[in-house]
Amino acid sequence: MQPVLIHNATRMTLADVGPVGAPLGQQVARLKCSEAVSLPEKQIEAGVWECTPGVWRRQVKQAEFCHFVAGHCIFTPEGGEPMEIRAGDAVFFPPNSRGVWDVKETIRKTYVMFVY
Repeated sequence: MQPVLIHNATRMTLADVGPVGAPLGQQVARLKCSEAVSLPEKQIEAGVWECTPGVWRRQVKQAEFCHFVAGHCIFTPEGGEPMEIRAGDAVFFPPNSRGVWDVKETIRKTYVMFVY
């Protein structure tokens, strides 16, 4: 496999994925995504992801490393303190990280999800 360039992650066009799976409240956030790499046999995925404002529950089984390139949100992990996240921040989520997203301004991130 050759290296994969994700060109212009801040402005590229992303496909509409639909509403979040576990919304909390009236304003239902919507997702967009562009998957750049998918290696199912190694359980690795990478790409660009975007979410509009809203509050919802995160329920992801894989570990994830992401770098936010736009927006503003607050993530509150179950049993933890709120983390304010802005463009330029990077976050590592261990496997089975659960919590609540409160997206204040549409966020966009590059991400790598994997199982270890």
